[in-house]
Amino acid sequence: MPLTFSTAGDKALPLHVIEPDGLEGWLAAATATEATWVRASGFSGAMGETLLVSDGNGAPKMALAGYGSAASRRRGRFALAAAAVALPDGDYRLDQVPSGFAAEEEALGWLLAGYVFDRYRVQKHPTARLVAPQGTDAPRLEAIAAGEALTRDLINTPASDMGPEELEAAARELARAQGATIEVISGETLLDRNFPMIHAVGRASPRAPRLIDMRWGSAGPKLTLVGKGVCFDTGGLDIKPSASMGLMKKDMGGAATVLGLAQMIMTLGLPVQLRVLVPAVENAVAGNAFRPQDILTARNGLTVEINNTDAEGRLVLADALVYGAEEAPDLMLSMATLTGAARVAVGPDLAPFYTDDEAVAAAIARGAADVADPVWRMPFHEPYEAMIEPGIADLDNAPKGGFAGSITAALFLRRFAGAGVRYTHFDIYGWQPAAAPARPKGGVGQGARAVLAALPEVLGL
Repeated sequence: MPLTFSTAGDKALPLHVIEPDGLEGWLAAATATEATWVRASGFSGAMGETLLVSDGNGAPKMALAGYGSAASRRRGRFALAAAAVALPDGDYRLDQVPSGFAAEEEALGWLLAGYVFDRYRVQKHPTARLVAPQGTDAPRLEAIAAGEALTRDLINTPASDMGPEELEAAARELARAQGATIEVISGETLLDRNFPMIHAVGRASPRAPRLIDMRWGSAGPKLTLVGKGVCFDTGGLDIKPSASMGLMKKDMGGAATVLGLAQMIMTLGLPVQLRVLVPAVENAVAGNAFRPQDILTARNGLTVEINNTDAEGRLVLADALVYGAEEAPDLMLSMATLTGAARVAVGPDLAPFYTDDEAVAAAIARGAADVADPVWRMPFHEPYEAMIEPGIADLDNAPKGGFAGSITAALFLRRFAGAGVRYTHFDIYGWQPAAAPARPKGGVGQGARAVLAALPEVLGL
């Protein structure tokens, strides 16, 4: 199923979306033949149910899709997507929907339900195509779906085929397609250009570390997106146990998400000066790996004591944030699969975010509700600042004790975001642990749609 809407128009098969509580009313208005057919089929309106109704001559006259109860929809989102993957090949247009039907959300969910990661194995693709519902912004929804597909593809690709060089190649292809410019600083040149922590984290891998710097747009507010691009994380010398290393191909999920968001922004032509910074590294184990209790000096001169080499994402982000802040953007935002503590706090489905700016926080929260992209604001709790100050250096990359791990990581990053810069940080998971409507198991974008929805308000577009 392509991530675009059908152009069949009125030739498409009418689709009736029915709640369980609305089924009897629908049957009462149907013809006797239709009602008998639907009753005999056992169709109940439960989420994900589908049924083709015959015209009496063996051809389909309409299709029914179960929308589920209000209670079942509150426990998830993209309810229509559950039916989209069950409908047979064909073009469909919404003909009858329940009161309060969220057309934009459900249309996007239908598009996202068409995503399949088939790089390594032939997979069955859903083939039901939807005509864009009246009143929806079809080009915008298609741009969002395409950006989300890019994010999912990048996260799902294993590290054997998605190292720093391949992540750079993906960024270059995006830049080429969108008319953006790109600069990449790699290997020992990172030291020459004063990115010492990106170099330190990535130097043990034979796959050279690098900083990807993509720019697009020449007018409007300056928006800088920074994404953690740790293409695989062994934990370094503080090596992870195998159970914790199993999903580390997704540790570049922040980079994947900002690249997907950037694609949305550029495709939609938002009037901004966009900059995307991705420190791309592999945190490997070798004789030249950085060590526990090493002290590194960041781009801005702050010293950092390494108390856990597995807390490397904040180190590479720190140099990139300093670099981004040097141009005083109107808004700088980082995304990273940064801490397990965030998952313990809110689980895999919510994207925690941090900001000191009340207007930004409110806009993101409203955007998240509008586009079914759940987020949760967390505090930059200043009394915890002392926890990231070890005494021997300016900062500690991994405070002992295990308390407030996501908050202390966010506080650490804020030290590098620059005075006076509006800064927001997302600590995402980037992974769907079990299949759900419009979200197959695997890589997933989080927070990007909420940010996209908030940008016009935040930046005055």
